[in-house]
Amino acid sequence: MSPWSILGGLFLLIGGLGIVLPLLPTTPFVLVAAACFAKSSPRIHAMLLNSRLFGPALSDWDRNRCISRGVRRVALSMMIVVGGASVLLCVPPGWPRFGGIGLIGLGCFTVLALKVCSPATEDLDRHVDSA
Repeated sequence: MSPWSILGGLFLLIGGLGIVLPLLPTTPFVLVAAACFAKSSPRIHAMLLNSRLFGPALSDWDRNRCISRGVRRVALSMMIVVGGASVLLCVPPGWPRFGGIGLIGLGCFTVLALKVCSPATEDLDRHVDSA
């Protein structure tokens, strides 16, 4: 097993945890996992590209190095609403709460740093995918 496969599995696991843990952003970890699998396992890379859950975002990233507005909106909303509620309601006051807020901020910053696909690019990709 190559180091790229191990890293891909680790990043995919972290990204998967991000689906249910509001403090972890899913999108950046899945993008990194896909890049690792592109270098080590074409089969797993193809599975990710064809997955209903991750496929559209990964295709946008592979083709245009961008994420859709919808993916960005969902990622930010989930981190802020679910993560914020979790931190405020379940994390003890003081440094643990500040740490949780910091992690949410870091996740939001990471997602905001990713380029958003232009509407023309998204329309073109949909047309190409349907052909």
